[in-house]
Amino acid sequence: MMAQLDDLEEKLRQAIAEGDKEQTGQDFDQSVIQFHPIGYVENEFFAPGGLRDCTALESRLIIDPSLVAGLQGLEAGQHILVLFYFHRSAGYDLSQHPCGNPDRPKRGVFTLRSPHRPNPIGATVVELLAIDGNVLCVRGLDACNGSPILDLKLE
Repeated sequence: MMAQLDDLEEKLRQAIAEGDKEQTGQDFDQSVIQFHPIGYVENEFFAPGGLRDCTALESRLIIDPSLVAGLQGLEAGQHILVLFYFHRSAGYDLSQHPCGNPDRPKRGVFTLRSPHRPNPIGATVVELLAIDGNVLCVRGLDACNGSPILDLKLE
């Protein structure tokens, strides 16, 4: 009977340890990270590098209709951080000329807004102009037409 209790106690310890790993993420496989777009960008910016000043560019963020409840609290006039995927970017160098201009000295990729990065993720703070259901109208986004949106955060 004591051996059975000891066995049950050990199984309970293992179950608790496994639960702790699930909660703390200790067994998380860091080599595989998956994101699912929450929407996409619509604008007149069609090719990477084709636009040097996006401050006046207006874009529409088309959010998955099933996620509209997550937009509650957003209002025109606010600034939001848009995280997006550089879907047209391929490859990277750790040292690059700013804006691709060879007349400027190379800098580290992490000091630039280049789409050519180890993880092609863009982040831009934009002005929210209007909301119409699942469509957000914004100004100042430097993402190409069709770029997948990964997340939004109130600035």
